[in-house]
Amino acid sequence: MNTRLLLLVFFFLICAKQDVYSQFGFSHEVGIITGPVAFYSDYGVRNDIETNSGNVGFGVGLIHYLNFSYRADCNCYTRDTFFNDHFKIRNEIDYHKTNLEHLGKWVDPDRTSITADQLRAMKGSTTVFDIGSQLEYFPLSIRDFAARPGSLAPFISLGVHWVSFDPDAYSELGPLNTPITTPPKYINSFQLEGDSTWSVVGSIGVRYKLSPLSDLMLDSRWQYYFSNWVDGLNPSLENNGTVPVPENKANDWIYWLNLGYIYYLD
Repeated sequence: MNTRLLLLVFFFLICAKQDVYSQFGFSHEVGIITGPVAFYSDYGVRNDIETNSGNVGFGVGLIHYLNFSYRADCNCYTRDTFFNDHFKIRNEIDYHKTNLEHLGKWVDPDRTSITADQLRAMKGSTTVFDIGSQLEYFPLSIRDFAARPGSLAPFISLGVHWVSFDPDAYSELGPLNTPITTPPKYINSFQLEGDSTWSVVGSIGVRYKLSPLSDLMLDSRWQYYFSNWVDGLNPSLENNGTVPVPENKANDWIYWLNLGYIYYLD
């Protein structure tokens, strides 16, 4: 689906007049999130601190909430039900980019093999755009939180996002996929054209009530992609690169720690 069309649909939903939506009995919140993105990929070493701290990018997102506890058309609360007082639907568009390289023990300065030199010279990046929704659960009362500036509202969420990604990779030694530049397990294991996939998103976070119409949010997110090509790299050994190597156990995924500002549409 065309990215521009998705953006237009999203902005139409969050900017349309309130009276169009009032018949559904909810209100709207909009906001922005931003923060560092740790990309867990086929670059570097699994569970390695240097890899995890080195392959970090930056992301930004636009968010929209459906708030079922309050009706904007009448400036009144909705019917008091468990769902209305503890759940919101979160829609968002996100963008992040991460530069990637091989880090960890296999490229330590004391490694002098050809493979170590090839790994040091291999660089990459990926640019990711995604759009989707999450169901957000607040254990404490949403109404109580809205009525008390200075209060906190922890939450957890789970959802699904459609993802468009555009990876890149190169070697400082020359063109990839040659014995001079590329370790055997990476031969024919690059996909450097843009593609799309789906992902599952889970979050744990907290809101802080700044004022009756605004919140700050700290959000800790894990996002698992249903593809191992998001970073453009999928190391394998046999049959023209179709048999994965033993250490290639999972698809790509990210951890995103973001800070957000949310405004309640009156």
